[in-house]
Amino acid sequence: MNSNQKFFSKIGFNYLIYAICTIAFPFIIFKIMGNAQIANDYNMKVILSAICNYILPFPILIFLMKKLDSENIEKESLNTKTFLLYFCISYTLMIIGNVLGLAITFAIGEAIQSDIANPIQTLINSTDILLNLIIISIIGPIFEEILFRKLLIDRTIKYGARISIILSATLFGLMHGNLNQFFYAFLLGGFFAYVYIKTGNIIYTIVLHISLNLIGSVFSLFVVESANAIAQGTYAGFDISIILIYIILIITAMLFGLLGLVNYKKADLTKIKPKIELANPLRTAFINPGMICYIGFTILLVLYTTLIL
Repeated sequence: MNSNQKFFSKIGFNYLIYAICTIAFPFIIFKIMGNAQIANDYNMKVILSAICNYILPFPILIFLMKKLDSENIEKESLNTKTFLLYFCISYTLMIIGNVLGLAITFAIGEAIQSDIANPIQTLINSTDILLNLIIISIIGPIFEEILFRKLLIDRTIKYGARISIILSATLFGLMHGNLNQFFYAFLLGGFFAYVYIKTGNIIYTIVLHISLNLIGSVFSLFVVESANAIAQGTYAGFDISIILIYIILIITAMLFGLLGLVNYKKADLTKIKPKIELANPLRTAFINPGMICYIGFTILLVLYTTLIL
């Protein structure tokens, strides 16, 4: 194993430790507080999820990643038009990933003759809307963008933009630990990585991430309530307005998003010149002990949530 493989292996082991912490900390807290007290309280589950996924393991991963050399990415501002286009592309990728994830989990469910739960959707539908707003829509995106974009890309960009994007997308997608979220997390993770590399400013991806989570975890609840009211014939003008706004948002975002994706292949990444040229970038980045252990561990989580939960 050469020095470059060792570098990526260290990254893999660092994120493996982070992933193990997100499993170990809830187990410890459940034991301390008592399973019965938490089991049916989805609000408490969301709070504990935020603490165990972000707050507690965050300093551990920062400490580990700080031991690896990082690079400064040249900053570039985005105008409003470009940022809105990036939002539309992000929204389109989220829809595509969601549809793909639902289709695959439905196919697997049919094959094993069992429904496959969507853990994040269950939490969103069962949690207080204020918690959805604070934790899922704001705190989560901030931590995730720092963890899977800034910390990771600042240390891998010396090998080139493309390998940084693929690595960020893969680690981010797998960290979600279930098939329902993997596909859209992978697609969004790759695009957010591109935006961060292009701008050198993590604020842009944080705002994009927050915007999407607000739509998915807060605004979607109002849409569902309005749709149910219309279906039951108890609707008001407000309900119709919510549905119309949502439909207009989807059509507009998807239209501009698809147009943006057509030109995405022309994305200019040439300003980032690799300082270290790799003969086999993917093999170097992924075929090493650390990455194999991380990928194996997270795949086991995906299988567990898909086939057992």
